[in-house]
Parts: sequence; structure tokens; C-alpha cells
Amino acid sequence: MTTPAERYAQSRRRAARVAEFPALDDFMLDVGFDLDDFQRRACEGLERGSGVLVCAPTGAGKTVVGEFAVHLALRADGSGTRRKCFYTTPIKALSNQKYHDLVERYGAAHVGLLTGDNAINGDAPVVVMTTEVLRNMLYSGSASLKGLAYVVMDEVHYLADRFRGAVWEEVIIHLPASVTLVSLSATVSNYEEFADWLVTVRGETEVVVSEHRPVPLWQHMLVGKRMFDLFHDADAARKHDVHPELLRYTREMLRRLELTERTAGPGWQGRGGRPRRWQPPPRAEVVDRLDRANLLPAILFIFSRAGCDAAVQQCLAGGLRLTDPEERAAIRDIAQAKVAGIPAEDLSVLGYWEWLEGLERGVAAHHAGMLPAFKEAVEECFVRGLVKAVFATETLALGINMPARCVVLERLVKFNGEAHVDLTPGEYTQLTGRAGRRGIDVEGHAVVLWSPEVDPRHVAGLASTRTYPLRSSFRPSYNMAVNLVGSVGAEKSRDLLESSFAQFQADRSVVGLARQVQRNLDTMQTYGDDSTCHHGDFDEYFAIRVAIADRERAVARQGASQRRAAAVSSLEKLRVGDVIRVPQGRRAGLAVVLEPPTGGFGEPRPLVLTQDRWAGRVSPADFPGAVEVLDRIRVPKHFNPRSPAARRDLAALVSATGLDRHAGAAGGRRGRNRGIPGEDPEVALLKVQMRQHPCHACPEREDHARWAERRHRLQRDTDALRDKVAGRTGSLARTFDQVCAVLTERGYLSPDGEVTDAGRMLGRIWTEADLLVAECLRQGVWEGLEPEELAAAVSMVLYESRREGDERASVPKGATTAAVDACQKLWAEIESQEAEHSLALTREPDAGFVWPMYRWARGEPLARVLASGHNYDSDMPAGDFVRWARQVLDLLAQLKDASAASPTVRETARKAMSAINRGVLAYQTAL
Repeated sequence: MTTPAERYAQSRRRAARVAEFPALDDFMLDVGFDLDDFQRRACEGLERGSGVLVCAPTGAGKTVVGEFAVHLALRADGSGTRRKCFYTTPIKALSNQKYHDLVERYGAAHVGLLTGDNAINGDAPVVVMTTEVLRNMLYSGSASLKGLAYVVMDEVHYLADRFRGAVWEEVIIHLPASVTLVSLSATVSNYEEFADWLVTVRGETEVVVSEHRPVPLWQHMLVGKRMFDLFHDADAARKHDVHPELLRYTREMLRRLELTERTAGPGWQGRGGRPRRWQPPPRAEVVDRLDRANLLPAILFIFSRAGCDAAVQQCLAGGLRLTDPEERAAIRDIAQAKVAGIPAEDLSVLGYWEWLEGLERGVAAHHAGMLPAFKEAVEECFVRGLVKAVFATETLALGINMPARCVVLERLVKFNGEAHVDLTPGEYTQLTGRAGRRGIDVEGHAVVLWSPEVDPRHVAGLASTRTYPLRSSFRPSYNMAVNLVGSVGAEKSRDLLESSFAQFQADRSVVGLARQVQRNLDTMQTYGDDSTCHHGDFDEYFAIRVAIADRERAVARQGASQRRAAAVSSLEKLRVGDVIRVPQGRRAGLAVVLEPPTGGFGEPRPLVLTQDRWAGRVSPADFPGAVEVLDRIRVPKHFNPRSPAARRDLAALVSATGLDRHAGAAGGRRGRNRGIPGEDPEVALLKVQMRQHPCHACPEREDHARWAERRHRLQRDTDALRDKVAGRTGSLARTFDQVCAVLTERGYLSPDGEVTDAGRMLGRIWTEADLLVAECLRQGVWEGLEPEELAAAVSMVLYESRREGDERASVPKGATTAAVDACQKLWAEIESQEAEHSLALTREPDAGFVWPMYRWARGEPLARVLASGHNYDSDMPAGDFVRWARQVLDLLAQLKDASAASPTVRETARKAMSAINRGVLAYQTAL
């Protein structure tokens, strides 16, 4: 119980705060709950007129600060001028969600929406938009910017995104100085660095950081059917000390597994004749275990689309049912409302009924391969607590607000597009940050499934480390260059690029590198003193020794190169039936050639069958030198290398030749240097000079040499550091100069640095392949095409296959083939020009989406369209089709208005848009 004096002092403080921050007091009446300390500090900074950077965990309530900026814009400031607030988000789904929230609070008359798909009330005082829309407004000098007072950049940490991150930096740099910037970010470990940059480009910026999660997160591991806490208590979590009981149990599990393998022997097999390994608990069991522990709703992260779909099927096969009749009816209503605009025949192709069965039972998948309507139904059902378990890829962690009570990680390894890599602590934090719903759950839970490869101590390190550094992905593009030069001129453009976060980070790292160079120089001086020899100049003597080692390495490389050339040449001459000896590696022994190497640009790789019945391709790497043909045998004309019987019979013929499978193998290794008779003359001369040098006779010669070697290594490291410093200082400006050089050579900039008509057209093309699209328009590549042919032809500059494929995708014959070939030829010219200027900005066109786009634009059924996707194991996923088709629609809309496009191309683009915008593509999010 407080005293009257304390209550009086408290009321005085409250009155003083209201007097100082009246707008915040008004806002809190609307909000209806007390603000956390970090929210209050950020809002007070905004009301004082400062920009703010707010870093806080997922679900902490950062968006309240953005909503306060909206409140300030709508509040009369006494000047009579109408102020505006733009609220930017990284993805359309987030924009749609924020639009709904703000309309609910401020009314539809005051709030607008601008995304690639929707334009609603764009002149409203508050407009929600994707970041790209604002960037385009800034470059075009849009009249909508008049009166702009606040810009909220939600999820500003997206500027680290490899593909789209540059847009955030462009907006931050180009916004007028009069605009107050509100930056909302996930918790990043280098927020001081980011804040320092914001101060340099935007002026006064208050930094508000909160590490506190409003809903505490508990970490667990599921080992088989048993659930363990990862840490005993908060103190153990800080020290990364794993719960002793969990360590004991996992060690016991590993011991049992090893014992079983040893006692059962290598031939131990399970059902189906396969060797039995550790099997993770079935997914239906995992969900059931979570249900019994009262941990649903849960998001179970599986880093594979196919894995997510398979998990749902396993749950259905396991008889899992998590919903009651009322929930099932509500789910059915939501699903039917979402797919109302999709034709019935397309729904069956999309697997609607199978998907609905899972949804009604309370389980669903969520990934980019799904139709947007299906994904939105899953999201709505999950947020309303109807769907209890969602199997998702990591894209959900960056998507719309879908908090859960529990998050499960099946594996701690994911495929990043190139290789399987471990999750970083930042990624782990982001994924598990979904656990714990504010206002609903008392605590959130993160569960990692144990397997023999997962060490609990590694999980503890991921869970306890708070490293999620923000790294800029900014780089100049052709579109950016012409827009910058057109708006501020070439010189000022370079200065603007120098003010980017990318250059800021590079310059800061240069300071550290320069310090290291100085330390190295000091150390080298000490090493130089220690290597001094009273017999003569030891530096001169050591230089001879270095020259000998360098020359010997060069001679060895030359020998290896000659041997490889001999192997390549002899492999190219092989014919069917030639018996050869593979001298090394797992396939060592005799082999017969089944198929000679095919001509092409790669190395020769003939198909062979070994004595041991292995059929496969060998390469020059399998041979230390030239390949000798030892014998010839007859290979049956229609030999099938996949037939075990055929392989057995032919391998027997190889063995029947009587040749020794290992003869000459050791000799091959001994004879590697046979091509170099005697010692190299240059090495011999250098050795004579070394022996004649006075320092060679020094009794302490090798001691001096050790110090000289250290100095030499340090000198090499220092030279490399100096090259790094030179490369990083002004690196963006140099890249910008190279980009401008290409644009000048192609006629988009004049020799005196002015933007030409072609350049102005390029400045209105918003796509990664901006220069290639502009060139296709100027060269008439897309002239004379029918609507379906144009849609198909433009798809190749946008589409990117999810996996590498050896064979080129087929395309419709006639005008489409001609357009595809002309586009490919233009790209080759651009790529060659970029290589001359040390650039690699334009990706090779990919014709993998040409057939699906062509068929869709011709009005063919969805089933046929999805079946024609290139480089997929089965049909193209509907979500992929919709995503790429929408990008084609967006580019066609740009062609429709492009100044360099002829009237016929513009009209064809308009017709193609009408032809494409049907069925699953005509579906729009209800707003």
C-alpha cells in the first residue's frame, strides 16, 4: 500500500508526462492497454521529432510504434497542412494484413493500400504498401509524396535479403530529409552499427532495443517418446549447461544403438531387406505427443516442401484427428470461401479434396509450392485456433503473423539452394520466435527432435547465442544507375552510393584491416632483426631459396597438367568394346567401354562396366596419365547396363581376357615424373647460386631461415590485407562506374553522362533482368508475336529453376523458338560485355516456364499446364505456377506502358494479360 505522498508524486509525474507527450496520451486511450517500457520510449522519441530504430523479438509488439506514427500523421498539428504516413512491409500478405488492422481502427476513408496486385484509395493520408512501391514513387517523383511526414519500415532487417534487400537501402537514402523514419527490426546483434549508419544518412535517430520476450520461451528435446527440458533453469541457459538427465539419456540411446549394430553385425536387416538405422518417431506420434502435453497449436518446421506434404499424409494415415464437428464445419466454410472463384475442374487437379480432408482434421502444410488461396485458408484457420498442427518450410518464419504455442524443429540442417548447411543461431532464434502467443499463452515452447547426429550441447549453443548480424546486400543495378543519374547526376550518384549501409560496413571493416597491416609491419621488423646474418645479406640468400621452391612447384604443376591432358586425349579416343584398366579409386580394376564420351564442352566421361559389375562414367580424374587400351571384346548391340544379368555376363567376358586387374597400377604412380628427364635446368642453376652464396656456410643458417620464413609468410598475408583494403574502399562507386560504362556503350547514357530516351525507358523497368528486357524491346525481339507467344517468351527472363538440369527445356516451335533464341543471343552479348567490366548482374534466361505459360495463355486446362513444367520430378506445384505467372503479368503490365515498345507489342501485352488472368490467377485476396 503506497502512502498519500507517494501517490501524489506519482500523479505529478503522470501529469508531467501527459503535458510533455499529449499525442501519446491520446494514443494510449485508443490502444486500451499499458505500453511496455521499450514501446513507450520509442513513442516518446517519435513525439519529440526524432527518427527511431526499434529492435525487439518476434511478437514483442514493435508494430505499436508504427501505429503511433500513423496516429501522429492523422492528428492535427495546428499548421493546417495534411500530413501523411506510409507504412511499408516486405511482402504483400503482410501489407494486406496491416491494411485490415488499420481500416478496423481508423476507417476505410483514411487508409489506402498499394501492392503489385491491389490499389485501393492511394491518396489516403495513411497508405500501406510494399517497399518496392515506395522506391518506385521516389524515383518517379510521385505527387503522392507531398505532405509525407512519416515512413514506417516494418521488418527493416529484410535489407539483408540477397535479392530484394537493396530496395530498403534505396528508400532510406532517397527519402526527403523532412520525413521521419520509423524502423522496426527483429533483434540483430550489430544494431549499434546499423543505428550509427541511420544517424549519418537520416539525422537524429533514437535506438530502442528490447531483448525481453513478452512470453517466455522454454527449450526442449524430444528423444524417442520422451520429452526433456534442454536446460535445468535460466541460470543454466545463460551458461549453456545442458540438463544432466537429457545428456545421460541421449548417451544411453547412442550406446544402445552402437551395441545393437555390433551384436547384429553388418548384415542386420529390417523389413524389406534394408539395413535398419535410427528411425525418428512418426510425425503423427509427435503431434499426438504434443497434444497430450497440451502444446498445440504447433508449427513443425520441415525444410522441404515434399516433406511437409508427406507429413500431412502420414498424420492422415495414422488416423490423427484434432478437431470436433463444430471446428470442422468452420474450417469447411473458410476453405470454401477462399476457393469460391476457382473452377471446379481446377480444384480436383490441385488436390483440393485431399487438402481439405487434412485441414478438417486439424493438420495442414504451408509452403511456397501451395496455391495462395490454400495458404491463406491455412493461415486463417491456424490464427483462429481451428488447425492445430502446421508443417511448414522456413518461409513461414518470415511471413504473416501466425504465432503458435509450440514450435518443433525436425532437423537442424537445411538446403540453402546450393548445399545442406547447419542452421545459424539467428535462423534458430527466428524460427523458435513463433512460439508463445501474447495474451493467450503463459509461455512458449521450442522442441528439437533428437537423432544420433544431433548433440544436445549444439542445440544449447544455438538456443543461447544471440548473434543475428545485419549484413547489407546492396549493389548497384542498371535500373538504379539510370534513375540515380537521371535524378541527381553522375557525381552525386556516386556520393549517394558511398552513403549506403553496404559501404558503411565495408569502410568500418577497412579500419580493422588497416590496424592489422600496421601490426604485421611491426612484427616483420622484429623477424627481420632476428634473421640478420654476419656472413652476408640473408634476405638475398632466402630469396634464392624461395625461387627454388616456386620453380619446383611450377614444374610439378606443369607435369600434372601434361598428365591430365594425356588422360583427356586418350579418353576421347575410346570406342565401344575397348578394355581398359582403371588404376585408382573405388572402381580400380579392369573395365570395358559401353559408350564412348559424347562430344561437348565438358571433360570426356565414357560409360564403362567394371569387372565388379559396376556401370557408370569415369573421368580424367580417375587416371594418372594416358589410358591404354589393353584388349577389345564384343559388347551386345542393345546392352542394358541396368540389367543385373547383362552386367554379370559382360563382366565375366572382361575377366576372361586373363589380364591382371592391378598390373602397372603401382608403376603408374612411380612413373608420374617420367615426362621430366633429369632436373629442371633453371632449378639446377638456382641451386648452384644458393651454394655459392656466403650465407650458405653460416652455422646458424637454418635458424635464420626459420625467422626469414615467418617474415616471408607475414609479408604475403600483409599484401593480401592491403589488396582487401584497396578493394573495399570505394568498392560500390567502382561497381557503379562499371555499370555506367556498360550503359554508355549500349546507349542508355550519353558520353557526357546524361540519361537518353532509352535510359528513361530502362528506368521504368522493374525486374532483375532490367537491361535484358530493355534490349529485347529495342531490338524488336518480341515483335509480331501472338499473345500466348509473347507471354511465353517474356517468362524466360523472369523464371529461375529450383534445381540445376543438364538438358535445355523444349519450347513451342515457330515464332516462340525464334524469340527465345534471339533473347538468349542478346544475353550472351550482355554477359560478354559485363565480363569485360568485371560485372555479373544479368542471369542467364531460363526457358523452363515457356511451355506452361504458353499453354495457360492459350486457355488450356490447368492439369495440362502443370504437367508441362520443366525439371520437376512430377507436375509443377500450383504455388510455383501462380507465383511465376504473376511475375509474368507484372512484366507484361510494364511492357504495356513501355515507351520503347511498339504499339503492336503494347497491344499484344494487353491481350496476353487478359488471356492469363483467369482461373487460379484471377483469384484475389478478398479485401
